[in-house]
Amino acid sequence: MFDISLLGNIFTQIANQFLYEWGYIGVFIISIIGNATIILPLPTFAFVFAAGFVLNPWLVGFLAGLGSAIGEFTGYVLGRGGSKLTEKRYKKDLLKIKKWIEKHGMFPVLVLFAATPLPDDIVGLLCGFIRYDIKRFFLATFLGKTLLHLAIAWAGFYGGWITSGVGTTFTWIVLIIAGAVVYSLVSSYRRRSNPSFSS
Repeated sequence: MFDISLLGNIFTQIANQFLYEWGYIGVFIISIIGNATIILPLPTFAFVFAAGFVLNPWLVGFLAGLGSAIGEFTGYVLGRGGSKLTEKRYKKDLLKIKKWIEKHGMFPVLVLFAATPLPDDIVGLLCGFIRYDIKRFFLATFLGKTLLHLAIAWAGFYGGWITSGVGTTFTWIVLIIAGAVVYSLVSSYRRRSNPSFSS
C-alpha cells in the first residue's frame, strides 16, 4: 500500500537540503526553471511553500515572483516567433484581437492569470503572438506572480508552524484538502464565466 507520509518525508528532505544549500538564490532559480516550461510546469509551489517556513516569506514571495515572471518569457518568445510565421495568413484575426485588447485592456487579465493557478502559459503565448508590449507583460506577470507566491510563502510559514509538532502525514492531508478547495473554486469560476467549459 502506498504511504503518502513516505513521499512527504522524501520531498521534505530534498526541499530542506536544497534550501539549506541554495537559500534565496535557489528559490529564484527554481521559479525561473519551473515557469520556463510550457504547459507542464515544475512543482514550484511546493518549494515556495517549504521556503516560506525556513526563510523570510516576504523575500521568498518577491524572489519567486521575479523568477516566475522571467520564466514566463519562454511562452512570450515562442508566441512572438509564431506570429512572424503566421502574420500574413492571420493578419485580419490578429488585428481583431489587438482591437479587443485596446478596447478592454490586457493588463488586468495578465495580473489575474498570473496571480491564480489558471494556465498563464497560454496567455503568454497569446501576448507574444499579438506582440503585446513586453514591458507591460513583464510588469503584469511580476505583480500577479508575486502576489501568488507571497500567499504561498506565508501559508508555508504558518502551515509549517501549525503542523511542525503534528507530523508529515497531517501536513500532506492539509495540503491535499487546501488544493482540492482551490481547484474547486477555480473550476466553479471557470464554469460560471464560460458555460461551455463544463461540457
